[in-house]
Amino acid sequence: MSEHVTHWIGGAAHEGPAERTGDIYDPASGRVVGTVDLAGSEEVDAAVAAAKEAFPGWRDTSLSKRVQILFRFRESLRAGSDELARLVSTEHGKVFSDAQGEVARGLEVVDFACGIPHLLKGGYSENVSTGVDSYSILQPLGVVSGITPFNFPAMVPMWMFPVAIACGNTFVLKPSEKDPSAASFVARLWREAGLPDGVFNVVHGDKVAVDAILEHPDVAAVSFVGSTPIARYVYRTAAEHGKRVQALGGAKNHMVVLPDADLDLAADSAVSAGFGSAGERCMAISAVAVVDSVADELLERIKERVARLRVGPGDDERSEMGPLVTREHRDRVASYLESGVREGATLAIDGRAHPVPDGHEDGFWLGPSVLDHVRPRMTCYREEIFGPVLSVVRVADYEEAVELVNGNPYGNGTAIFTNDGGAARRFQNEIEVGMVGINVPIPVPMAYYSFGGWKQSLFGDSHAHGTESVHFYTRTKAVTARWTDPSRRPEGGVDLGFPING
Repeated sequence: MSEHVTHWIGGAAHEGPAERTGDIYDPASGRVVGTVDLAGSEEVDAAVAAAKEAFPGWRDTSLSKRVQILFRFRESLRAGSDELARLVSTEHGKVFSDAQGEVARGLEVVDFACGIPHLLKGGYSENVSTGVDSYSILQPLGVVSGITPFNFPAMVPMWMFPVAIACGNTFVLKPSEKDPSAASFVARLWREAGLPDGVFNVVHGDKVAVDAILEHPDVAAVSFVGSTPIARYVYRTAAEHGKRVQALGGAKNHMVVLPDADLDLAADSAVSAGFGSAGERCMAISAVAVVDSVADELLERIKERVARLRVGPGDDERSEMGPLVTREHRDRVASYLESGVREGATLAIDGRAHPVPDGHEDGFWLGPSVLDHVRPRMTCYREEIFGPVLSVVRVADYEEAVELVNGNPYGNGTAIFTNDGGAARRFQNEIEVGMVGINVPIPVPMAYYSFGGWKQSLFGDSHAHGTESVHFYTRTKAVTARWTDPSRRPEGGVDLGFPING
């Protein structure tokens, strides 16, 4: 990891002075391990200007040449995947194997983008009127931007820029300032792959940089992933400035467990999906809606598994769960345990008592935690926790579980665990959520499908990656053409009537 991380503008590291900087932490030890420059409007202007200057040349680069560069980038990324995963693990805190999985899922979108010639095919209709043909073409928007969160510093940007760049746009990435090194690493890989200067740019920063992007007249579209309040702000602000926007917000993902479910599979899934990456996933299971008749048995199996989990630093191959990203975030997540008990829940597992690795006492640790007998009115249920806290909500039956999920303002992901195919089919039809798993706890779609939720988990009309992202990063142009044949020239003359086909 670099001790000092700066912006990447016009194909090179930015050399100008920084008026403001931020600290980069190792969450496992709590130590400051680097600094990152925080962009102001001048740095954002410079990045957008570089992207704008590069756009005409990149737009007119043939699809064959674009794909050649994408394939070289793909191979460089694959070769450097372990190094990138180590950067993610060091700055975010997730264990190395989890970081490797993040990079691998991001690579799937790069693979998808390598097929861009097929995805950019338009339509053609011959002789729509006498001697007239019509066809549609997909063209890039121009300068587009991505604003991405701390929890997936490699994967979430790769939901955006591979497809955007493959479609012929130029890109300005604003990653989280909490773990910025992954973005700078990727920028260097693009340069090695031969991407023209200015096509991919990175500005690090906070709200100052975000607002400069949202308000910039030369940015045509903004992609965002983060919390719902900020997603709503990004959507409103960018739309007011005439931009195309996709803003993916927060989540409260439910896992419904019916009495006929395989309880060992359900317990494994609840622990894996609830505590992987310390719960800092927008697709993490946050609430287990279990039919009361099997709730005690499921909870016991969850307790058995949590007791065996090893919490530790990401560079220890024995670690299964790492720390949270910052001390402030850890304290906020832990506060939900206190509020849950205060409002009537039972603290079945207190992660604050989970063993901390020797020598890492100052890290941002919170072990896996479970609140039982949670009710919808409680703060721990109503708000997105984004940490290793699992809420068990006991329901009477399938109908109450569906009512609970559909009544929640979020609609990102959900899952049902059952051996009843009819119940599963009914669930996927009735549930008002964008991504559904059947005996699969984290139903993140493959790259050729699109990722995104419903309700307050999405602001905008387009989901991330897949074919929806191709439509988001392009606009359709309809062309109507007539080529006169000298041997069959039609009769001319002026006609002021409304044109009709014939």
